[in-house]
Amino acid sequence: MSVNELYSKYTRVWIPDPEDVWRAAEIIKDYKEGEPILYLKLEDETPLEYRIGPKDNALPFLRNPDILVGENDLTALSYLHEPAVLHNLKVRFTESNHIYTYCGIVLVAINPYEQLQIYGEEVINAYSGQNMGDMDPHIFAVAEEAYKQMARDERNQSIIVSGESGAGKTVSAKYAMRFFATVGGSANDTNVEEKVLASSPIMEAIGNAKTTRNDNSSRFGKYIQIGFDRSYHIIGANMRTYLLEKSRVVFQAEDERNYHIFYQLCASASLPEFKDLALTSAEDFIFTSQGENIFIEGVNDAEDFEKTREAFTLLGVNDSNQSSIFRIIASILHLGNVEICSERDGDSCHILNDPHLAHFCQLLGVELEQMEHWLCHRKLVTTSETYVKNMSRKQAANARDALAKHIYAHMFDWIVEYVNKSLHTSSKQHSFIGVLDIYGFETFEINSFEQFCINYANEKLQQQFNQHVFKLEQEEYMKEQIPWTLIDFYDNQPCIDVIEAKLGILDLLDEECKVPKGTDQNWCQKLFDRLSSSVHFQKPRMSNTSFIVIHFADKVEYQCDGFLEKNRDTVYEEQINILKASKLMADLFQDTNKDSSISTSSSSKSSRVNVRASKPTPKVPNKEHRKTVGHQFRSSLQLLMETLNATTPHYVRCIKPNDEKEAFSFESRRAVQQLRACGVLETIRISAAGYPSRWTYPDFFNRYRVLMKKSDMTVGDKKLVCRNLLETLVKDPDKFQFGKTKIFFRAGQVAYLEKLRADKFRSACIKIQKTVRGWLQRVRYQKIRKSAINLQRYGRGYMARRYAEQLRLTRAALIFQKQYRMVRERRDYLKVRQAVVTIQAFTRGMLTRRIFQEFLLHHKAMIIQKHVRGWLTRRKFRRARNATITIQCAYRRMRAKRELKQLKIEARSAQHLKKLNTGMENKIVQLQRKMDDQVQSKNHGSTHVVEVHCSIRLVKELEMMRSRQGDGSQLTSLQDELEKLRAELQEAHTHMKKLEEKHSNEKMGLEQVRYQSLKGENSMLKSEKEEMNRRILHHSKSTEELDEERQRYQNLLREFSRLEQRYDNLQEAKFQPGHKRNNSTQSSLESDSNYPSISTLELGDTDDAIQVVEEMGVEKAAMDIGVFMKLQKRVRELEQERKRLQVNLEKMEDQVNCKVGPCLSLETNNVPEWTNSKKPIDKEEAVRAYHGLCESKKLLEAQLQSQARKHEDELAAFNTQIELLKDDIEKKQEMLNHTMSLSPEAQVEYSVQQEITRLTNDNLDLKELVEKLEKNERKLKKHPNESSSQPTKAKPQLTRQVTVQRREKDFEGMLEYYKEDEAMLVKTLITDMKPNAVSATVPCLPAYILFMCIRHADYINDDQKVHSLLTSTINAIKKVLKKNNNDFEMTSFWLANTSRLLHCLKQYSGDEAFMTQNTAKQNEHCLKNFDLAEYRQVLSDLSIQIYQQLIKVAEHMMQPMIVSAMLESESIPSLAGVKPMGYRNRSSSMDGEGPGSYTLEALIRQLGQFHSVMGEHGLDPEIAGQVIRQLFYSINAVTLNNLLLRKDVCSWSTGMQLRYNISQMEEWLRGKNLHQSGAVVNIEPVIQAAQLLQVKKKTSQDAEAICSLCTSLTMQQIVKILNLYTPLNEFEERVTVSFIRNIQNRLQDRNDVPMLLVDTKHTFPVLFPYTPSALSLETLHIPANLSLDFLTRV
Repeated sequence: MSVNELYSKYTRVWIPDPEDVWRAAEIIKDYKEGEPILYLKLEDETPLEYRIGPKDNALPFLRNPDILVGENDLTALSYLHEPAVLHNLKVRFTESNHIYTYCGIVLVAINPYEQLQIYGEEVINAYSGQNMGDMDPHIFAVAEEAYKQMARDERNQSIIVSGESGAGKTVSAKYAMRFFATVGGSANDTNVEEKVLASSPIMEAIGNAKTTRNDNSSRFGKYIQIGFDRSYHIIGANMRTYLLEKSRVVFQAEDERNYHIFYQLCASASLPEFKDLALTSAEDFIFTSQGENIFIEGVNDAEDFEKTREAFTLLGVNDSNQSSIFRIIASILHLGNVEICSERDGDSCHILNDPHLAHFCQLLGVELEQMEHWLCHRKLVTTSETYVKNMSRKQAANARDALAKHIYAHMFDWIVEYVNKSLHTSSKQHSFIGVLDIYGFETFEINSFEQFCINYANEKLQQQFNQHVFKLEQEEYMKEQIPWTLIDFYDNQPCIDVIEAKLGILDLLDEECKVPKGTDQNWCQKLFDRLSSSVHFQKPRMSNTSFIVIHFADKVEYQCDGFLEKNRDTVYEEQINILKASKLMADLFQDTNKDSSISTSSSSKSSRVNVRASKPTPKVPNKEHRKTVGHQFRSSLQLLMETLNATTPHYVRCIKPNDEKEAFSFESRRAVQQLRACGVLETIRISAAGYPSRWTYPDFFNRYRVLMKKSDMTVGDKKLVCRNLLETLVKDPDKFQFGKTKIFFRAGQVAYLEKLRADKFRSACIKIQKTVRGWLQRVRYQKIRKSAINLQRYGRGYMARRYAEQLRLTRAALIFQKQYRMVRERRDYLKVRQAVVTIQAFTRGMLTRRIFQEFLLHHKAMIIQKHVRGWLTRRKFRRARNATITIQCAYRRMRAKRELKQLKIEARSAQHLKKLNTGMENKIVQLQRKMDDQVQSKNHGSTHVVEVHCSIRLVKELEMMRSRQGDGSQLTSLQDELEKLRAELQEAHTHMKKLEEKHSNEKMGLEQVRYQSLKGENSMLKSEKEEMNRRILHHSKSTEELDEERQRYQNLLREFSRLEQRYDNLQEAKFQPGHKRNNSTQSSLESDSNYPSISTLELGDTDDAIQVVEEMGVEKAAMDIGVFMKLQKRVRELEQERKRLQVNLEKMEDQVNCKVGPCLSLETNNVPEWTNSKKPIDKEEAVRAYHGLCESKKLLEAQLQSQARKHEDELAAFNTQIELLKDDIEKKQEMLNHTMSLSPEAQVEYSVQQEITRLTNDNLDLKELVEKLEKNERKLKKHPNESSSQPTKAKPQLTRQVTVQRREKDFEGMLEYYKEDEAMLVKTLITDMKPNAVSATVPCLPAYILFMCIRHADYINDDQKVHSLLTSTINAIKKVLKKNNNDFEMTSFWLANTSRLLHCLKQYSGDEAFMTQNTAKQNEHCLKNFDLAEYRQVLSDLSIQIYQQLIKVAEHMMQPMIVSAMLESESIPSLAGVKPMGYRNRSSSMDGEGPGSYTLEALIRQLGQFHSVMGEHGLDPEIAGQVIRQLFYSINAVTLNNLLLRKDVCSWSTGMQLRYNISQMEEWLRGKNLHQSGAVVNIEPVIQAAQLLQVKKKTSQDAEAICSLCTSLTMQQIVKILNLYTPLNEFEERVTVSFIRNIQNRLQDRNDVPMLLVDTKHTFPVLFPYTPSALSLETLHIPANLSLDFLTRV
């Protein structure tokens, strides 16, 4: 394209700007080539005349289309230049908050100065196994690329992380190592990956410090090699360090700190173990307080110190070595506080009793006097003599600081060496990945020796980087067979020669260091003399003590002061010798030239070597200090470059966006400086020099087929179509090249094609708009015409209806008048009639009342007459009666006097008194019997007491009368006593009646109270009901807590199974030469527990078990099922013994009661003898007799009640039998009626069927009998000698008479087997079992057979057999699952059988909770002797482990399908668009080796296969639903995570495709009747994400709708999707930053977990519902193909 076409009106360009570096503008007038002025308009509408000319500015850079802005890869931009790169990085960083961007092979990382949730384990899992171009740019993508290329190419890899201080190099390197530690974890239990990560806090503590640019700046470079074995698991690591900044130990600039370890140790000085260090606050020490700020905001030094100590411990540094390190660090602080006083002459100095020097010597174990002496003096050695020279105060201070730096440097090297030893492995290293964390290019106001070395290292790295980029470009062109010319790129070898060549800067520096009186000024003058001719070296105009080196990034002026001293790194030998004499410092300063076989471990006292100089000449020790720092650094750098050149490098360039450390703030000037310094722009320049834009043929065809003609589309070869199109559109053939798989374009050609595409779309849109607008106008006219017709029709109808309404109103008025007149006349008539009736009523009432009054007066007179006449008659009668009574009384008194006289005469005789006494005794006995009758009739406690008292009183009176038998003169007193007794008896009766009345009143009161209490109870029950409802609601709320608890339990089971797997692997590895098989009777939990297990064979009996429990302890014994089974058996035996003793006690009580009964009867029979006996009756005997009567009465009542109950039970049994007979009769009657209702032919057929059924049953019985006889015959033939010679060894449980024919109904649902056949049973049913072998039988057949064998062992009460069979079953299932750990069908089969065996153990356990759905026959089959609750728990845990393995296998099979099926496959054809992908195209790292693409149909087909397999194996539908629910969660997690990490799929078309795919999956769920399993809820986040991609994203109403729509997505996920949303063409608009901020403000109130990615490893807690089987065990048929002939049905 010509200049006139490119720089036309409305074209956007970039122009230089002094503040923002580059500024956007728009051309407002077409530019003609050669014009001196370009007319522009800035973004703020300000016009600008931009001058163009060869001496002025060149034509400005063109801007890329908006569709390309924000791309993941900078090489995807059509125009590749500095402003485009800077703008793309700024848009991604500030608007989308993306800190990573690809620039060809370089990953640009911008420090966000904020913690981002993009480094979790779920992010590592998302990037693991993915190609570098498939996901958004990330440090994990670079690490995965290195890991993948190491495994694919078998070549060592390197990740080079560079950048200036504060750019985030250390963090990036740390995350890369975390990725390798997670993905390539060690295969054994050495935990090497944890040790590699643990080295980071140690190195940060001793090598990082706070600077003005960074709070955690690495003050040294390091290269960490992570070693891998042939399986690409981490086996070890090694670390190299470069150029530690030792000067920071003794000096820090303002607002900077020393190394972190000093402040951490001071912050923890109050700990007891650090009391002897004599440390205080860091402000009290000179080496830590020079920066005037000892704190870092947001950093707790004490907590970091604990992490450092934990890292030391993890790396194997024991407490003694740690204490030594901390003592050395504390001694350095004390050394810095040593005060040196100057003498008067100024040429010497001394130290006066300094406590810090004493602490220094005490901590290091050196002599105080020697150290005090040699800190102020030095020894000079010549060829002839040796003498001691005084030092000035300044010289002594410099020597002290040099000693401190030297001690710290040696301690740093010792720690690095120890870390390397702990990370070293004896295994052979197959390959490694190196992570280089090295300082970036630095330039300050004052640049010294450290900056010179740093920039020298960056020059070497930049050279290696340029060569690698050029090599990759060359390989790409050769691979695609494109003709290429040599691309000119910047070669910085001349600059490197100035530094390291012969007589270069470093050589001259080393030479000047050898001169005895060499100075920095002399060295600088030599540089001017030797290097002034080089273009990369300059002399400053205003200074003779500095020089300028022109580096690849910038010019840097270095100050010569201090170069020689820092290069020499001089430390006086006398001070070193004192330190070598210390046991603590021996390891740090031992001679490296000596034999290295001596161990340097500081943990052993014997390995510490005390080095003392035997001669005064220091020549031998000086060998250690001969090499200068510059020479050492050049050598180590050369070794590093050789290592990097032997590996495949990957580059990470860290950028510092601003100097104020503000989050997501981008300063263009600072960013451009770093982009130029780190080589990113050089990469862009190399790419732009060739063909930077590259498209595959299918992508180019899909993107630009709109520019083709219909005739071009008929050609089948897409390459030919693309070639013809490009030759038509682009006339210059040099602007593009056709490769084998890609089309290569020059810079700007993609933008031109995009312009043509936009024009074609624009013209098409105009045509569509024209057609649509015409159609809309026609539709509008038709609507208006139809509306007019409707209005006319409705108007005419309205007029007609109004006229008809008027006619109806006129007719209605006439009717109203007629009716009103009629009503008025009738109302008047009714009023007159009512008045007449009222008058008549009142008149008739008055007359009637008069007649009634006269009748009432006559009636009252008659009543008065009647009462008067009666009163007169009664008075006359009373007078006559009184007279008669008076006469009778007089006569009777006369008769009584006569009789009294006669009685007095008779009373004097003894015979009469005896008769009287006899009569009295009879009366007393009669009274006693009468009282007993009353006691029996009333049954009231109070009456018993009254009668007893009466009886006792009568007995007393009887005794008194007997004592008075001899006195006949007391007859009168006896009669008086008799009357008194009668009166008392009457009073007793009266009292009894009162008690009865009181009892009835109390009864009524109690009933009332009972009523009130029942009423209260009712209200209380209502309140309890409400409380129960509230508890139910609370229980429903706490279901999530229960799920979490279940989740934690199942996670523990998963971890347990993992540890068990690891233990088995170790066991196999340990006993691989000769594996010894474990005993099959071993406990199933023996391998699951860390405690020793004891089998039942070793226990013997329960006493031994109790003894074992006492020896092992309760807690350990509780973990062993064998011990538990024995103890439980012992408890059952004790319980049976207790019941037996209780029964015996009850029998003895019955016998005693039987013996007491006759005694009571005898006592009762003896009572009448007392009445006839003439002997006096004792009071106590009378009381005993009365109590005996009461007891006998109670005994008779109890016997009567027991007989009544027995009678009632028999009656109930007879009634039940009658009901059963009735039911039987009814059934037979129904059968008879059914038979009679049939036709004669049907009756014959029915009878034939009945006869066939009977014959079939008989045939089965006979067949079983034959099978038993044949089996016995085979056994006898197999063991003829044993059966004849040892008949007594036959199994007692198999002595049943097999010749007896049994019908099918007589089987008990048990299977019998020999003990030695157990291994064959387990092998047949479990080890060798294939799911297809029992596919045509009853589901879960092995589980039923195993349970029937367990039932028989329980039936014969053989606990060892039960224990052995269950243990062998569980262990065999575990082995089968371990062997087939990737087989879904086998895992599903054993999950179904294990759960069914568990359900059988519950169903037939005898527990009422599990027997509610059993039949009567199933209840008869319950276990009788053993409680297998412990084994139920073991089987439950095993089922959970199998379920987790099933989920793992299914997820592993589905994992490759999910992303391709859900996000990439075009379920709706031609909907997805294609955008430029840049250098990092999809599948760039694997070159087509990845798995093929999967469609949605393949994924649904896989899910259907899973569901059908689970259904065929008889897995419970609830469990199958939970499996599908978990798989849908995995689909949701993987899909959503990829959506959140891929910019290319966040578009409207992808949202449409995704919504369609989800609807298809929902349809599959409904078809399988799984829509209520909770699977739809699990994919709700993906549904909402698809909707979010489709909704509008402009106004506040849209923001509110999004917030209400996306309830299942977190705020971070919503914002991430909005930031990633990418229009596929220029007609779509990007989501504005203000809209995203609006969304964030609206979602601030949400209490979301700060989570970006979904945890793909989350597993829902599984719940195994109890599902009893309706199958009857006695009807189960065992197929012959299972070869279970050794089993016998019982």
